[in-house]
Amino acid sequence: MIVTVEDVRRILIACSGAPEVEVADADFADTSLEDLGYDSLALMESAATIEQEYGVRVSDETFAAAKTPRELTEIVESAAKAAA
Repeated sequence: MIVTVEDVRRILIACSGAPEVEVADADFADTSLEDLGYDSLALMESAATIEQEYGVRVSDETFAAAKTPRELTEIVESAAKAAA
């Protein structure tokens, strides 16, 4: 299974709404989650959705350690590979 930045973006927006700041699609992956306006609650909701959709469990601490959507994607992808 492959999880992409676009998958993570879709989940973040579905769980928490669009980013609070206007950011170009090309810059989204490397913009900090904080700058995008996603707080810990948004990340917890997103983690639950990822677990539900992809069957991948990531600890809250690991999930919260992600600083950007790209890092979040890499964490989820790594967990998916480990679970396979």
